[in-house]
Amino acid sequence: MVLSFSTMARLTPVGLTRGMREIFVAGGTGKTGRRVAERLTARGWRVRAGSRSGQTPFDWDDSETWAPALLGADAAYLAYAPDLAFPGAAEAIGGVSEVAVRYGVRRLVLLSGRGEEEVLPAEEAVRESGAEWTIMRASWFNQNFSEHFLLDPVLQGEIAFPAGDVAEPFIDAGDLADVAVAALTEDRHVGELYELTGPRLLTFADAAAEISRAAGRPICYLPTSGEQYEAALAPHIGADYATLLTKLFTKVLDGRNAHVTDGVQKALGRQPRDFADFAREAAATGIWAPERNLP
Repeated sequence: MVLSFSTMARLTPVGLTRGMREIFVAGGTGKTGRRVAERLTARGWRVRAGSRSGQTPFDWDDSETWAPALLGADAAYLAYAPDLAFPGAAEAIGGVSEVAVRYGVRRLVLLSGRGEEEVLPAEEAVRESGAEWTIMRASWFNQNFSEHFLLDPVLQGEIAFPAGDVAEPFIDAGDLADVAVAALTEDRHVGELYELTGPRLLTFADAAAEISRAAGRPICYLPTSGEQYEAALAPHIGADYATLLTKLFTKVLDGRNAHVTDGVQKALGRQPRDFADFAREAAATGIWAPERNLP
């Protein structure tokens, strides 16, 4: 990673105060980053939430934004977008980790994925950075159905997805955020690799049924082939991106991750949140109300 001379001169860490109690959160407006930032703020920590358009500019694809965002932080939460298994992720994580340590960040907490060999170089970059580290390998989020790419299918009443009848131990983003906050602020999590899941396995048909009960209207799951899903995605996000996503989805949902772990219990000393509880609370917000699907 190369910084311009002017940027280096401006960011020379002279007189940096180590008692700032400040934490940098990459993707501070995203699904997990927002929750991490909110929890840290509630506990009295100073939070610097980085995003492309936020108050603290941060872009994984723009190395010139890294040092200004990280300078003065004691710890950093790293959630790479769009996914840690994508090409270029390991290089970006390695570059950010290097800059973080150079400018005084002592602890890194990385969001990773389960059953993805492609994430291992990024994990290794964090381990070898010289900072204290914690790695969180997470299962699929409950909130994918309420805040992300599966929301529109839920609103339309049919979740067409290439997962077959494979079961997944969906985890709540709030549980993951709680683990991240603990890892960022408590010494006992240093050097830990947590595999985080929800408390039980559900197929996508099971998840659709839970959402249907909570929302009070029919919502079904329609298994599709990878080819069908990729073809449906391509007009909206481009052929290359559609191919990458479909390959990732079909790989991690081939049964390799169809098991529950005790990572949340080990990190927090409590049970993870159940999908049914998530569905009831999400439905109560009106996020799945039929009128949201009106043109």
